Amino acid sequence: MRVPQPPASVPAPAPLPTRRDDPLDPPPALGLLRTESPVSPLSFPDGATGLLLTRHRDVREILADERFSADRSSASSPIRRPAFRPEDRTGSLLFLDRPEHTRYRRLLTPFFTTRRMQALAPRVERIVADHLDALRAAGPPADLVPAFTLPIPSLVICELLGVPYADRARFHAWSADLLSITADTGRVAEARDALMGYMRELVAAKRRSPDDALLGSLITSGAGLSDAELGGIGRLLLVAGHETTANMLALGTLTLLTRPDQLDAFRRGAEAAGPAVEELLRYLSIIQFGVVRVAKEDVEIHGHPVRAGQTVVLSLPAANRDPEHFERPDELDVTRPPSQHVAFGHGIHQCLGQQLARVEMRIALTALFDGLPGLRLAVPPDEVPMRHDMFIYGVHRLPVSWER
Repeated sequence: MRVPQPPASVPAPAPLPTRRDDPLDPPPALGLLRTESPVSPLSFPDGATGLLLTRHRDVREILADERFSADRSSASSPIRRPAFRPEDRTGSLLFLDRPEHTRYRRLLTPFFTTRRMQALAPRVERIVADHLDALRAAGPPADLVPAFTLPIPSLVICELLGVPYADRARFHAWSADLLSITADTGRVAEARDALMGYMRELVAAKRRSPDDALLGSLITSGAGLSDAELGGIGRLLLVAGHETTANMLALGTLTLLTRPDQLDAFRRGAEAAGPAVEELLRYLSIIQFGVVRVAKEDVEIHGHPVRAGQTVVLSLPAANRDPEHFERPDELDVTRPPSQHVAFGHGIHQCLGQQLARVEMRIALTALFDGLPGLRLAVPPDEVPMRHDMFIYGVHRLPVSWER
């Protein structure tokens, strides 16, 4: 198949923009590209070239286009990190296409239905209340990351999966290394292997004595999953289930604390929490370097040729600030009606745990601002250490104080 040549005006490939002027806004260069070159040539650290998409409609289109694969075995990474291994695909919904993806998704979806997540709400409320009690007992000041935003989703996902919460220090450390863009390759490989070894031991224990949590239920379901498959499923859900929500909770709290008018709107009543959560998801878009797809065949995106095997990066932060789709996209408006943000992706790979994340964020943020009167930052906003060095954006620490 002859691949059409790109228009003469196409700029030379450039690296993915990562420099932020404001810690709560995407890199401004992404907005400029979205206006001037929404499908732009991208250069990768490994020397390869591909495309960067920054427009909302294009990002949604490619996320739903199965001519583009989620298999990262041969993909280039926009940010330097160790090479992806083919065996890392096993059990991981993120990196599989149909029919493998369909098989796993069908097995896991019943555990994450909206009804089931709503049924978990009382347990989430209890966990949140316990952590607020501990904060009040200790008194201000406090770092909300280890005291509140990290342990709540960690405990919930551990209970859902059947992972011992007592092991949290280990898997938190492994997750941090896996998601770092600055850790050396040896350290990342050690964390990857340690986490998989841990999951294999856990799966073996559950085969001997199954419980009714997710991993135990999969073992007794008759699905015939191998230990490697179960370990891959457990690894993905454990890391994604606490890292994403933990960082949204912390970054959402920072955002509301620095936007008093939006915090007032958020606190007007329980009915305000749902739209506020959706707006924070859109506005912050913590998958900061986008989503990677690989062309399965020679295709064309709005006049730009993509050869089979080339990598395309879909910028979720840029798409979620697209003025063609969102009115006043660079303004936070917690009363904004839901409007098809792509913070959870789109298409067959849309986040499996999105309903759980919504329940946790709605309950935790509401209780936090109700339960700690006068909650405020304990340091100037520019002294809050941001996660510029991580694949999932957020804050490393969130020092706060409140009225006793």
